[in-house]
Parts: sequence; C-alpha cells; structure tokens
Amino acid sequence: MAEAARRLATDTGALLEIERLHVRFPLMGPIKASLFQIQNRFLDAVLDVSFRVRPGTTMALVGESGSGKSTLGRAILGLVPVANGTVRFEGEEPLKSGKPSPGYLRHVAMMFQDPISSLSPRRSVKSLITEPFVVHGMSDRDLHAEARRLLALVGLPKDFADRYPHQLSGGQARRVGVARAVALSPKLIVADEPTAGLDVSVQGEILNLMTRLQRELGLTYLVITHNLAVVRHISDEMAIMYMGRFVEYGPTQEIFARAAHPYTDGLIAAQPQPDPDKRRAEVALKGEVPSLARRPQGCEFHTRCPYAQGLCRRERPEVHDIGGHHTHRCHFPLTGG
Repeated sequence: MAEAARRLATDTGALLEIERLHVRFPLMGPIKASLFQIQNRFLDAVLDVSFRVRPGTTMALVGESGSGKSTLGRAILGLVPVANGTVRFEGEEPLKSGKPSPGYLRHVAMMFQDPISSLSPRRSVKSLITEPFVVHGMSDRDLHAEARRLLALVGLPKDFADRYPHQLSGGQARRVGVARAVALSPKLIVADEPTAGLDVSVQGEILNLMTRLQRELGLTYLVITHNLAVVRHISDEMAIMYMGRFVEYGPTQEIFARAAHPYTDGLIAAQPQPDPDKRRAEVALKGEVPSLARRPQGCEFHTRCPYAQGLCRRERPEVHDIGGHHTHRCHFPLTGG
C-alpha cells in the first residue's frame, strides 16, 4: 500500500461501514414448518457482522468454503437481501429501501469468483468491458476509445477487444474482469477469490495489477479469499469468518503475529511452508464444519476446537477487544486477552 493511500485512510473516515449485518435464507414455508414443528425455518448465512473499511486500503474476508464470505460480499452490493443490520457507504445508507441506489452502483463494483463463467460467451471483450457505460446510460462515451483505454490499463493488447471469452486464458479472463470492474472508476471493488484457478506466476501478476490500480486510481478493495498467502501480501486488515460470524478481526500483520482465536491459528498452521524446518506436524483444524441448519450450542467452533472446555459448550462468546482494533470471539483466547 502506497504511503499516500495510508495517509488518506488515516485522515478520513470509513468508506464502508457494516453494522450488525444479518443475512438469512428461508429453508421452508411457514405452513410446512408449523406442520413439522420446526422452530427456525431459516438458514442464517451471515450473523452479527460489523466492520469498517477505510478509503485506499484492502480488507480481506477469510474462511473455509461455506463460511459466509461470498454471501457477505454480495449482501454489501445488494445482490442478496439483508434481513437486519446497516450498510453505510460514505455515511449514506444505499440499501435502506431494500435495493441499491443507482448512485451506489456507480461507485461499487464486483469481481466474480470464476473469471470465465462470469463473462457472457455471446459477447465480445469490448462489449463486456464497456457494458457498465451502457447500463448507466452514459451514451456520450466513445465505447471504442473506452475499450482501448481499459485494455491498456490492465495490460492487454487492443486487438483483444474483438475476442470472445472462450478465446481467453484464465489470466486473460481475469484481466478482462478487472477492466470491467474499474470501468466507471469505482471507489470500492469487492473481489471474490481474485486468484482462484490461476497458476502461481499468474496469481502474482494479477495481485500486482490490483496493487498498481489501487495506487493509481485510489481504489479500496474488499477481498474474499481462503488463500492466506494472498491475504498476507495485499491486505491491511482481515476478518476470519466461521459459520457466518467474525471470530477474529484486526490488522493483518497483528493477526499473523499473534492469532487469538484457535480457528485462526488452525488456518495459519494449515498453510504450506516451503522451509522444511518451519513445517508443523500438527494441524489444529479437524473434523467437519457443522450444518448451518443445526448450529451447535455455545461457541459454534467448540466441536472442532482442541482447547474447548465446558463453558464453550454452554455459552456463546461475546466480542472481546484486545487492543489495536484487534477483536475476537473466544472464551479462552490463545493470547490470553
């Protein structure tokens, strides 16, 4: 992160503020639930999530598959309904009416997880990357010039404008996705697994591209990933999700240096180590993630936690602040805080 971006983030307020966000999906209708005497007919995908993202910074959402990361990102953009909670963008509530305001959609964008399937196979690259101008009624724009500008911005030759998605490699398709995301010069980009399915060398190229665009365009990123190497490389802050809740949240380097929650510690321990002398024989995470439809009592991680005690099985831990904007949900944190 460039020093100028850090000063901007410090001197101004939050760009994005999420307060006690709750996203749920119905599992069955009320009549069926009554017949089968099922008390909770909803699946809670995101529960009681609060955080803020400062302008010019990168926030990472981390967790195993099914932890609620992508659902949270889609809820922020209004792609899935929010049951409760508040989304504030530059102090306003763009989802207050139940659907995103047009102005909000011009300032936020999303990079979807699968770079190929997120691109319509019937449309050329030029049509795909200039679509935001058409959707937002910017008829005065020269779409040929905009296509050339965006392709140059992401490092693709101008003749790519006439290609179709099936003619692109994974890395090229990802660059097209980046070009489409930055077309309207958004303030916030939600990037869902930006390096998934790419070779390691191509991953580095995409991350360097995102970093350069952040520096040049003043972008703010919310990155959704399970790749901790990526998180450590690009993010300023990170949140670890488990069964729809934040179990730990704070500055990235602080969490890597002294993880407080056993789940975070297990994720870090599971990462491959190239140095044989640094490899750990044990991996703390064992067992399967419980079903969201049948959440465990007490701390939801206690069924997999090597440090679980009786209190963990009875009571759900509250959020504890251990200083430096570093918080966790654990009765017996590894840091002792």
